[in-house]
Amino acid sequence: MWAEQKRGIHVSQAELLCKDGCGYYGNPAWQGYCSKCWRERIHKTETSRPENGFHSDGGFQLTFSKFEEKKNVEKGRRSSTMKRLFWGTPSPPRQESLEGQEAAVKAFQSLEPGDFPGFLKLLRKPASQRLQSRCTAFLNTIEAYHDLPVEKQSDHVQDFYQNITVHFNGLPEAQVSQMMEHIEKLIMTRLHKWVFCHDSCDDEQKDLMLQRRIKSLNWVTPQMLRVPFPKCSSDSDPYLPAITAIIEMDAKRAPQDKLACVSKCSQNVFQALALTNSQPANADDFLSGLVYVVLRANPPRLHSNMNYITRFGLPHSLMAGETGYYFTNLSCAVAFIEKLDGPALNLTPEEFSRYMQRRSALSRPAEADSQRRARENRETLEDLQKRQEKVDQGVRTLQEQLEQWVRSVQEKVEDVAAQSSLIENSLAECLEKSAAGGRDQSVLVLRDDADLNRADPADTEC
Repeated sequence: MWAEQKRGIHVSQAELLCKDGCGYYGNPAWQGYCSKCWRERIHKTETSRPENGFHSDGGFQLTFSKFEEKKNVEKGRRSSTMKRLFWGTPSPPRQESLEGQEAAVKAFQSLEPGDFPGFLKLLRKPASQRLQSRCTAFLNTIEAYHDLPVEKQSDHVQDFYQNITVHFNGLPEAQVSQMMEHIEKLIMTRLHKWVFCHDSCDDEQKDLMLQRRIKSLNWVTPQMLRVPFPKCSSDSDPYLPAITAIIEMDAKRAPQDKLACVSKCSQNVFQALALTNSQPANADDFLSGLVYVVLRANPPRLHSNMNYITRFGLPHSLMAGETGYYFTNLSCAVAFIEKLDGPALNLTPEEFSRYMQRRSALSRPAEADSQRRARENRETLEDLQKRQEKVDQGVRTLQEQLEQWVRSVQEKVEDVAAQSSLIENSLAECLEKSAAGGRDQSVLVLRDDADLNRADPADTEC
């Protein structure tokens, strides 16, 4: 039945490309243009903006023109100040020795792909001192001017990417891209806390709106999205690894690490499609699966993370290649969710409205049930508090009784000790007296024996 219905999620390869026809991937955040064409378009718009004023009043027009000229001069002075802070004085930079440049190029050329700790070690060597100094100066300046609008900060970071590539001249293009990825990770890991979800933009409000929107669509099934899904229990969801990968994106700080999570999620979606579908997965199946993953995961701060990648990521990571394709499809999936309606799910407007109302009706009893549980928990806590007070009172009473018993025992022990000392004294006196009486009797016996010895034998005869 689902195969006969019209697919609501459909995007062609041409729709993913830039509207200017440059061959790179576009993005809804740039109104369908790639990052390069979008920046050029914005620059042309700003430079060709007509001056305001009333042409009917020549005096006012002249005054306003002078005001604009003074404003532009002041703006140019501020811009030159910022450039001087970023790149140093406008004097020509000191030329490095040819041997030092060759040594730095060879060191970077021997670096393994993805070896960021090795890149940091090379950055500390004397041959890379100028590169390290420029990175440090740029980081310190952005941190000092962190209250700038986020779009201005994005422009400064992108300009820094373009100007820093001169340090890798002599390397192949693939290795230059790898070095720039290390530079991006070094810069944005430090600047993440200053530029992510900046106060000058409304990313936080859009994050909350998108989360509420996704939460209100939790009734959407894979069949409605026409996602190939196995007929098995929910315990073995083949899209669970993709859901985990897209949730992990918020924990990363560098744009390339966030893009790696998007790529991992997309690859897991393709693997799930290969397991559940006998035919090779096409672009429509992949987009439907990606929409299902986003609805199931409801990733935290998804809007802020995507804007962070588009503002501060390397252009070549978003304009071409595998990561650019995956990120463009993720942007399309989010745009589809924000505009999701009945026909996209093969539902009539009435059916779609009933589903949404049922979701709202289910949320209201859930809120009432949560209030009831809160009230019961509050009553339970009050009862426990009363019981705790009774237990504390019993403990205090028992402690007082124990102290009284200890005192009484001590008193009895003292009485027994006193009586024992009296008895010992009386026994000692008796022993002394008995010992003295025994000595007197022995003396008398000895005297009697002596008298007998001195007496006449005739006296002693009977």
